[in-house]
Amino acid sequence: MTAASPAHGEPVFILAPPRSFTSLVSTMLGQHPRMYGFPELNLFMAESMDEFWRGVDHDGGRKSTFWPVMRHGLLRTVAQLYAGEQTIDSVALAYRWIRARASRSTREIFQELLEKIDPLIAVEKSPGYLRRRQYLDRLREAVPQARFIHLLRHPRGQCESVLKARGGKLMLMMLNAIDQSDDMAVIEPQILWHDANALVMEFLNELPQEQWLRVQGERILADPDTELARICQWLRLPCGPRELAAMKAPEQSSYAYVGPVNARLGNDINFLLEPRLRSAQFDDYDPAEPLPWRPDRQGLHPAVVELAQAFGYC
Repeated sequence: MTAASPAHGEPVFILAPPRSFTSLVSTMLGQHPRMYGFPELNLFMAESMDEFWRGVDHDGGRKSTFWPVMRHGLLRTVAQLYAGEQTIDSVALAYRWIRARASRSTREIFQELLEKIDPLIAVEKSPGYLRRRQYLDRLREAVPQARFIHLLRHPRGQCESVLKARGGKLMLMMLNAIDQSDDMAVIEPQILWHDANALVMEFLNELPQEQWLRVQGERILADPDTELARICQWLRLPCGPRELAAMKAPEQSSYAYVGPVNARLGNDINFLLEPRLRSAQFDDYDPAEPLPWRPDRQGLHPAVVELAQAFGYC
């Protein structure tokens, strides 16, 4: 993508399904001296703060079984920005801060957070935004000039990572990532990978090209200097030795550790337990190779292979 970047200073959202290096990459970018990395806010999964707090949609349905945990990112953010620390007491203050704004829209709250970190550029990633197109549209309406990074991971690597993650299988079941085409239903992480990335493509294709960038997460881990410089160039930010050193130390983030007992998460637990950058190489996956989680030993689904090839994989 060679078009000029959009206006400097607009927030940056990372769009990707879970276990696509989102916690690591978002935190790395947030360590740039001119950026601020939020944990998962999940704000735009709701219209109002009352809806956000209760975790229900307009029809009364629950947003997620995990919703109480999905509020942790906002709680930790408010505690850090308004109390300067993340403790049991400061998180309790954050609870009251949020409840006092129950009648306000999530858009207003996000703008309030942007004003609090000004002049830094916000970086945020909430994989929950990919559960419904409505959430992405709400985000775009709130911040029309926002920039988006479509973060990729090879489908085989992402699927295996989801299955290994704590609560990964339960999450897949809750998101209905189940193959029922045969006699026996099978938890199938390919469904999540395909549908989430297809939704991101659909959403980004409606935006001006200069508002989004597609990046392979494996390349960031394998050659962070080159890939971080490419992202910074797109964002029109400096990327010298000082900036690179800061971004390659994600463990220095205020949110790169397990929080207090009343708001422990806000990011992937596996990242919080070991938030450092680790080098990696591309795995040479054969798309026809039998998948270990499938009883029928089939390889990657043709629709997944086609999409992965469009992304430069396979």
